[in-house]
Amino acid sequence: MRILGIIPARGGSKGIPRKNLANICGRPLIAWSIESGKQLLDNGILARCIVSTDDEEIAAISRAHGADVPFFRPDEAATDTSKALAYVMHALDILEPLDGPYDYVMILQPTSPMRHPAEIGEAVTQFIASDADSLISCFQEDYINGLVMYEDEGDGRIRPHHPNHNKGVRRQGHGPMLVRNGAVYVTRVPYLRATGQLICDHPMLLRMKKIESINVDTKDDLDLLRLVLCR
Repeated sequence: MRILGIIPARGGSKGIPRKNLANICGRPLIAWSIESGKQLLDNGILARCIVSTDDEEIAAISRAHGADVPFFRPDEAATDTSKALAYVMHALDILEPLDGPYDYVMILQPTSPMRHPAEIGEAVTQFIASDADSLISCFQEDYINGLVMYEDEGDGRIRPHHPNHNKGVRRQGHGPMLVRNGAVYVTRVPYLRATGQLICDHPMLLRMKKIESINVDTKDDLDLLRLVLCR
């Protein structure tokens, strides 16, 4: 089974400008995912791992850290509203005529850099042996659920997500939830082409620790990641 690894890193991030190049313990953020990709290549999990970017600086820095950057992503696959499907299909359409067909695609988002390649390898082996069409990484959250979630109505009041939010349900009463953390996505290419979806209705699980599930969207996330990784 041949798996193509893709590290997506567009240049136009808005929340944290140039966040894929943010300094994390002396290395750019993207370098941590490049290192994960290298280990997965060395372990035989990936057949190839590339960085997909539209940005010349990201490409140059990625290459300096040993990444394979075979092309630049087109503008239409690098906007604020572009879906992951756009850069995945772009990569497959360019590489499969050169490399031969891939059976799976694995996405390693730079913004979720804390991974253990050995654990990924075990999960992928189980996934390939199953009849599932995708695998995603999640962490277990014992407190967050619909009972404690609200939306800001904009007038100083908040609207509950669940009608029983004020009924005094104990944490132990609602059970844990699994939350997608963005670190690893794996999808069968035939399913991807047939449905246009990266995640199937009942994906397999790669369980990760909550402390390793930091997904950098805000400056607070970036500060927390530095605290965890640089300690």
